[in-house]
Amino acid sequence: MKEQAALQVLKAIEQEAAQQNGTPSRKKFLPIIGPEKGQVLVDLVTRHQPSHVLEIGTLVGYSSILMGIHLPDSSRITSLEIDAERARKARENIKKAGMGEKIDVFVGNAIDVIDTLDGPYDMLFIDGAKDDYWKYFQKAEPKLADRAVIAADNAGKFAENMKEYLEYVRNNTQYRSRTIDFGFDAVEVTVKQK
Repeated sequence: MKEQAALQVLKAIEQEAAQQNGTPSRKKFLPIIGPEKGQVLVDLVTRHQPSHVLEIGTLVGYSSILMGIHLPDSSRITSLEIDAERARKARENIKKAGMGEKIDVFVGNAIDVIDTLDGPYDMLFIDGAKDDYWKYFQKAEPKLADRAVIAADNAGKFAENMKEYLEYVRNNTQYRSRTIDFGFDAVEVTVKQK
């Protein structure tokens, strides 16, 4: 029953994104990960069953809810959103999806907020400001558990903006990284080796 409510909320967000993304106004643009790239998150949480997920960039709660559906009730998602109005909307969507107990949304710049969090996190999902991926990761890295899995959205479309981050995870022996290419964009999936 709870899963049905969550799926309905996801469908409503997808429809809203499709409508808004078809308008010329960038102000109304709703860049959710969507069902196609979102399947990467579903696969990761299903396979790794993380107990504590850190998400950078809540937007309206789409990816939090998507991950939450596939996580046990004991798992927690800590999601960070810089925009207070989007965070309010995300909390509303999360509540409608019946996941208020599982997902916490914090408002503020992730670069500052991560310092206040304890961890450890066994999954990290980065989908915030593309130019700041490297800064987010530098803050979050000490809080990652051994074998933590990291997913970074927009590794195709915004690869140049994410260059420092991508070079680090691809060339550091502490990580194993691969790019899942969708043609129109990509998701970088990285596993911490120890």
